[in-house]
Amino acid sequence: MKNSLSRRDILQGLITSTVVIGFDTVCRSWVTHANAAELFVNLPDLDGVLYTDDATREKAADDFGHLVRHYPKAVLKPGSINDIVKIIRFARNYNLKVAARGQGHTCYGQAQVENGVVIDTSTLNKIHNINTLQVVVDAGVRWSELLQATLPQQLTPPVLTDYLELSIGGTLSNGGIGGAAHRYGVQVDNVLELQVVTGEGELLTCSFYKNRDLFEAVLAGLGQCAIIVRATVRLIKAFANARVFLLDYDDLATFTRDQRLLIDSERFNYVEGQIVSKQDGGWRYLLEAASFYTPPLEPDNTRLLASLSYTKGSEKIEDKSYFDFLNRLAPTVAFLKSIDVWSNPHPWINLFVPATAVDQYISEVVSTLTLADTGNSPVLLYPVKTNRFTLPLFRVPNEQIAFLFTILRTAPPNDDTTKVRMLNDNRKLFERNRDLNGTRYPVDAIAFSQEDWQQHFGRTWSKLVNAKRRYDPARILTPGQSIFSLLKKS
Repeated sequence: MKNSLSRRDILQGLITSTVVIGFDTVCRSWVTHANAAELFVNLPDLDGVLYTDDATREKAADDFGHLVRHYPKAVLKPGSINDIVKIIRFARNYNLKVAARGQGHTCYGQAQVENGVVIDTSTLNKIHNINTLQVVVDAGVRWSELLQATLPQQLTPPVLTDYLELSIGGTLSNGGIGGAAHRYGVQVDNVLELQVVTGEGELLTCSFYKNRDLFEAVLAGLGQCAIIVRATVRLIKAFANARVFLLDYDDLATFTRDQRLLIDSERFNYVEGQIVSKQDGGWRYLLEAASFYTPPLEPDNTRLLASLSYTKGSEKIEDKSYFDFLNRLAPTVAFLKSIDVWSNPHPWINLFVPATAVDQYISEVVSTLTLADTGNSPVLLYPVKTNRFTLPLFRVPNEQIAFLFTILRTAPPNDDTTKVRMLNDNRKLFERNRDLNGTRYPVDAIAFSQEDWQQHFGRTWSKLVNAKRRYDPARILTPGQSIFSLLKKS
């Protein structure tokens, strides 16, 4: 019987145990308690930094939801794309899980990994090239940064999320929805090319015309097959200003009918909506729409508001710069941070409700919904055209129009009872919508089994499974989604 262990055996034991205490940046190696002065486990040379300190790991073990925690062994802040190639190959060799983290804005541990490596893509933050048709940008760049770079050239991405401080790689892994989606699809529908690192540690370029199966498995693929490191995003002409309309409704059916009318006619550039509490109890509905323009041309208010059945006299109309409109959440976020509410738990829920069922479904929800259920936070409801969505893994109901229904819940800190109640309510709302053939936008906080995921992806499930087996056969990528926890390895 052999008493000696191979280098791989030793490394496997050291990495997966709890004895790792740090990383020597000079010798490029992990230091462990076992013979710490003498024993070093070599890592490949890196252009960036691999952190194993408690503070960095603690941050990577959390996200915007503040609901679950999975502690990594280490956090890579890459100095180059090649660092990601190297660390994924290293992780694959030694059976370490890996997750990419942009701004950590998911709600339920999607970008976390227990005893593995988190890749903090925020250090990949260069904008490489802008022309009249497209921009090449690193995955860690935030949409606000990209917008500030394109606007001086009077260019803009077609679709932007309501909150601009999200990373490009993060939203492209999920979809990236906003008020212009009824015209241009979601953000993944406006990507021309990607550079990705697969679960095998291969750096590949993919597009609709090259490695198309990988391209379609990565965009809205929830990080399962590869990590996005660079993207070529389509650009369109940017306008200087936005005329913003806020229109009140007391009746849900009238509200959704007018929203459908607006996205069908495409008279506005942006259409969203909210469910808003009344001062005397109950709920009202607020239609939000914007028309973009550049002086001296201005929108025709009469034409824009024609045939709409909002409460006359309640309308609010305001002109803003294009950037200020897109960045309109910034003052609210700053205020929430100043009163320490931004860091509270966020058991969000995001659903796509079929248009044929939306009035029935929302009526049932609001009949019992209270401010305590939402944490006094926004509730969104707005329509999208499903034929604008071209990527197979971005799942929406099989109808021409679907409504995004979102409760941006906020729970009090250190109140487990409220968090559990909200999470349970999320599950019930999801199941009710699922039974109406609705789907989920999976950046939120809903407990999902592999059976749920299989139902979610439907006819595209086999496509994702095949891509996973081809590009991440060891299943090391993005375990926080729990999509393939029970799937047999190839």
